[in-house]
Amino acid sequence: MAKSDLLISLVRAGVTGDRPMMRSAVEAIVADERAKSHHALADRLERALQTIAVTPPSLVASQRSPQAAGRDTILEVTPRISLDELVLPLPARAEGMQLIEEHVRADVLRASGYEPRHRVLLSGPPGNGKTSFAEAIAEGLSLPFFVVRYDALVGSYLGETNARLRALFDYARTQPCVLFFDEFDAIGKERGDDHETGEIKRVVSFLLMQIDKLPSYVVTIAATNHAELLDRAVWRRFQIKIAFPAPQVAEIAHFIERIYMGWPERPSLSAFELAQKIDATSYAEVLDFCQNVRRRQILGLGEISIDSAVKTELEFWSSRVKPENLHGGRSNEASAATDARQSGGKTKRQAATDPQAG
Repeated sequence: MAKSDLLISLVRAGVTGDRPMMRSAVEAIVADERAKSHHALADRLERALQTIAVTPPSLVASQRSPQAAGRDTILEVTPRISLDELVLPLPARAEGMQLIEEHVRADVLRASGYEPRHRVLLSGPPGNGKTSFAEAIAEGLSLPFFVVRYDALVGSYLGETNARLRALFDYARTQPCVLFFDEFDAIGKERGDDHETGEIKRVVSFLLMQIDKLPSYVVTIAATNHAELLDRAVWRRFQIKIAFPAPQVAEIAHFIERIYMGWPERPSLSAFELAQKIDATSYAEVLDFCQNVRRRQILGLGEISIDSAVKTELEFWSSRVKPENLHGGRSNEASAATDARQSGGKTKRQAATDPQAG
């Protein structure tokens, strides 16, 4: 059935003169056949694709350029966060600094026959700095920061997503940039999952093929909250893999201390005591709490002290709805992190985050 649908897509692309759609559909079939080890057929299809004459699109075809189509699938963000502003464990900070140095001094590497690494995979629970780390890499390299828009990337028709992926990567190749895929598991799922459709599997195959073809001046960073859902071949594509685990109480206290330094007055509660009372599982939660305290104090117009604002916010904070409660219990990782904080110990994992956790 899937092959029949692809044939129909090819016919429609030929009638409308939509060459990118036609090429995308053929490449999807090629990727699918190679996944089945049908290399002879895949080679024949690729050769046939190369023999297609270049003809102008029909009048009913879209007149938008591939670059314009690719531009629609990304959101360009001006990077404003630097690595120095982030609270990171040594491995993540060292890898980030090394990546920046490799690209700044790429000519030195190339003189010895090496290219700078340019494919990075970030994994860990939400709210612990993956997005901000990617933005900091763009800031450190003075490159545009392109965030992929899945709402504009994923199509409802067979082959449409692959066509948009091709346009996205074609646009990214036009200039040095940092291309960021947040929630990468949305399109990089395990192809062996029996619950996924054949179309999704072809998208993953096509995605991996395009990532392989990216030049080193396109720094591709993918982030996921669910590393276990990623296709096994995805891990092999990325040269740098960094974990961003949930923070421990000591790291949260350090983060709160940095926030205290920006306040006009300090609360009587120490940063460590407040970290214990908040019992947060991410730096994003800590930032929300501290910002709520300052809002409460500012709106008090001098009649609410910082200690009073902290006390009131703690009362509301203790009754907040937690994600683990919505799922009928804490996750193993959240349970381990909380138990370690309450006992004053640490889990085996180290914390990594930033003031504007993503």
